[in-house]
Amino acid sequence: MSGPAVLIRHLGRQPYDKVWRAMQDFTDNRDESTQDEIWVVEHEPVFTQGQAGKEEHLLNTGDIPVVKVDRGGQVTYHGPGQLVVYPLVNIKRANYGVRQLVTYIEQSIVDMLAAFGAEAYAKPDAPGVYINERKIASLGLRIRKGCSFHGLALNVNMDLGPFLRINPCGYAGLEMIQCKEVDGPASVVAAADALLPILVRHLGFDTHQEIQGLASQYE
Repeated sequence: MSGPAVLIRHLGRQPYDKVWRAMQDFTDNRDESTQDEIWVVEHEPVFTQGQAGKEEHLLNTGDIPVVKVDRGGQVTYHGPGQLVVYPLVNIKRANYGVRQLVTYIEQSIVDMLAAFGAEAYAKPDAPGVYINERKIASLGLRIRKGCSFHGLALNVNMDLGPFLRINPCGYAGLEMIQCKEVDGPASVVAAADALLPILVRHLGFDTHQEIQGLASQYE
């Protein structure tokens, strides 16, 4: 008998607010029988400010919109060339806690980068993934009704300039790095192809199905 399966949705390039509202709606309306999903997306340029976010970390946002959101963490940037992955998982049903979920996500990124020869690591006091003290992936999660939403953002091949307009994750002077600088995957699609099988395994799923697009009620 096979174990749990997860549905992976490839959303393409989407505005942040639309996907955020869809995540909230999915989580609010799911029940014990709802299949877990992983959403894969590339966002239009946006700064997102988490629940702990402080205005002082927004230095010079300019023409890029700022959205205050319900995830944990401080302020970060999303834009084209960045892989964003949202695990919508019933962690209560999966029998692990939020700290374990963070570890599984971080370790998946570390393992993927190791396959490309990049030595990355997580930090116990600062969620995310780092290479030589520069941040390559950010994490921000929310748990509601025992289910997770929001997720990870992996810098792949993007303009890192907007990160200079903020204190990324609340740390002044924190340097960002991306996959193309460490001979990692060269595109968002390649990064997703490399990361998703590892993430699926770490999250405890035996099988997965991949489809394109949001469910029809969110389009």
